[in-house]
Amino acid sequence: MAKQVHCVVRGRVQGVFFRASAQREAKRLGLTGWVRNLADGSVEIVVEGEDEQVRELLQWAQHGPSAARVDRVDTRWRSYTGEFADFRIEP
Repeated sequence: MAKQVHCVVRGRVQGVFFRASAQREAKRLGLTGWVRNLADGSVEIVVEGEDEQVRELLQWAQHGPSAARVDRVDTRWRSYTGEFADFRIEP
């Protein structure tokens, strides 16, 4: 069953290729959505896809790329919308 998740990743997650790594992981898993930096130093992710793949991306987000230090991931599950064509990095 397809799901959507909105999450905010907190810690040392900017300037460590977190967004590019998240995009690579999402594409590898066949997910759609977007990722962007927030002004407070966190990273926001909205992702859609099959439940198992979404959960796999969430598990990856708990640690991120090797240079990152993830302190917390705030997660909200939402209804699938099908609004995204791919997974992109937002400005």
